[in-house]
Amino acid sequence: MSQSVDSDVSGVSAVRTYIETHRAAFLDDLVEWLRIPSVSAQPDHAHDVRRSADWLAGRLKETGFPTAEVWQTAGAPAVFAEWPSEDPQAPTILVYGHHDVQPAAREDGWHTDPFEPVVQGNRLYARGAADDKGQVFFHTLGVRAHLAATGRTTPAVNLKLLIEGEEESGSPNFRALIEEHKERIAADAVVVSDTGMWAKDTPTVCTGMRGLADCEIELRGPDQDIHSGSFGGAVPNPATVAARLVAALHDEHARVAVPGFYEGVTELTDRERALFAELPFDEERWLRTAKSRATHGEAGHTTLERIWARPTAEVNGIGGGYQGPGGKTIVPSSAFLKLSFRLVAGQDPDRVEEAVRTWVADQLPNGISHTITFGAATRPCLTPLDHPALQSVVRAMGRAFEQPIRFTREGGSGPAADLQDVLAAPVLFLGISVPSDGWHAPNEKVELDLLLKGVETTAYLWGDLAEHWRDAH
Repeated sequence: MSQSVDSDVSGVSAVRTYIETHRAAFLDDLVEWLRIPSVSAQPDHAHDVRRSADWLAGRLKETGFPTAEVWQTAGAPAVFAEWPSEDPQAPTILVYGHHDVQPAAREDGWHTDPFEPVVQGNRLYARGAADDKGQVFFHTLGVRAHLAATGRTTPAVNLKLLIEGEEESGSPNFRALIEEHKERIAADAVVVSDTGMWAKDTPTVCTGMRGLADCEIELRGPDQDIHSGSFGGAVPNPATVAARLVAALHDEHARVAVPGFYEGVTELTDRERALFAELPFDEERWLRTAKSRATHGEAGHTTLERIWARPTAEVNGIGGGYQGPGGKTIVPSSAFLKLSFRLVAGQDPDRVEEAVRTWVADQLPNGISHTITFGAATRPCLTPLDHPALQSVVRAMGRAFEQPIRFTREGGSGPAADLQDVLAAPVLFLGISVPSDGWHAPNEKVELDLLLKGVETTAYLWGDLAEHWRDAH
């Protein structure tokens, strides 16, 4: 056996021994944190969100972070921690997660109190067990295992943590927070531990998330509802115009028909399509989860490609005119649409908004006025498969799970793209949660063996990043 292989086996053994020795204390601390009902969406729990931030800052100091601070925002507080490396050439890595949780109550269908954690077999049940306290907290034991196994007194990277307190409320103050503290959180790469894997027996790394733009369109015709016999067919009907807008949103191939919508889209490579195809995807099972009976979408793409790597337009709501029982023969004075657009790498939300505004205006007949209001957009993010930092995550997970690591993307959207945008740094997703963990649902849980695999992965990751970052530069 070569010296490098001997060293690798020894390092794995040291990490696993340390984790097993400290497992009980780690879980005790996590349970204590999970008992704090840090529900950011409910004003009555504002004090608990603050308690959660203070609790985490205290534990990070106990872990060894020389700096651990609570940062107040216009809403709920975030936690920042920093542990510099003694190595002057070490890269700087920022870990993102969140300490707030979704609302939960026993009457929602929980088998136990959602804020009184319960271990049943190899599972820990509690609100936040997977999303996201468990996945934030595994970094504390991971960095200690890293130090113990390598004999270091500081991490191999300059390690920073930014743990948000409003992610479950839409991160309304996050962009302002990171712009305000841009110099403090500056990093060469961002690790997001608010994500998951394909399945327990199929460990994966997510390489990107879609962005989001959404709008509401109000259409106005007559100044009031008018008689359809006296005026119908002779003046434009806002409800009919709304239906025509919806019908014109896609072409016959289910592509978005807004001119300029696909400008800049980063197309899937043949390798990426092949990697998606390797995943054990059961479309019939997926349809049952979607409570649907048939797939539908852009021609020429698989279901996974459609939800992970293609931009979309969806009608979220449509209304106008009389909605009550029986008939009411009117031409309604107004109608509305709610639309959302999932965006992929290469798309600019500002350009998409401009394209949609122009398209809507061009579709409307004389006699119909409109107002279109866009919400705050979320940018898409994507890390190339061959990026050296992403490869470090893959190697670290491979050592922990002792099997090949595959690749996914996320169809949803999140604040990670703001970090990529503000810091101009690649985003790496490192999560161990599986679909059955039930994020946002009753009886949320985390698989304890996977949680400890997350610990183990981070114990290997910091050394791998430090070593290969030098090679990459």
